[in-house]
Amino acid sequence: MSPFTSTFDLIARFREGDQTAFSQLFAKYRPRLAVLIFYKLSSPLREHFEVDDILQEVFLVASKDIESFTYRCPGSFMSWLSRIADHVIVDEARSQARKKRRAAEVVRFRSAGNPGGPEPVDSETPSRILMQKQASKELLERLDALPPDYRDVILMAKVEGLSSTEIAERMGRTREAAAVLLHRALQRLRTLTETNE
Repeated sequence: MSPFTSTFDLIARFREGDQTAFSQLFAKYRPRLAVLIFYKLSSPLREHFEVDDILQEVFLVASKDIESFTYRCPGSFMSWLSRIADHVIVDEARSQARKKRRAAEVVRFRSAGNPGGPEPVDSETPSRILMQKQASKELLERLDALPPDYRDVILMAKVEGLSSTEIAERMGRTREAAAVLLHRALQRLRTLTETNE
């Protein structure tokens, strides 16, 4: 990967005021983050919130808070975005539960669920891209067909980019047990892929 488009370099350029660098970060991470957000949202929340809306909010928070991010290794930016997504989703769920959302605070972009909303700056919104691509739709179907622990370990390893130690800690398992679980989950996903071809 070119040093000018590496995550580390894009973050450095954005901190120096290069707005196109942030657009490149958004384009680079939005497909993986959209899948992750889809699974972080519970079914009831999916009825109220579009993946696009959560994704836009995550990147808005990230752009404002980029100075607090410390690049430690490949995958650390995705982990940071994932934690922001957790906070955004919790905030939205609390807000939804209290029914105190004010329109001036949260602007939902135009979507099937909100046809009167404004168009986002980038009309190729993440969930539109995600759902327009047949391969992505099939991936979501296969992930849905997996047992929850298999799906979770795949999302942590392949989407969030967590290390085996981090996965083990999050799942309350030994590192070896988490590695075996990931291996089995990937085998099952491959089996589902082969049966659908």
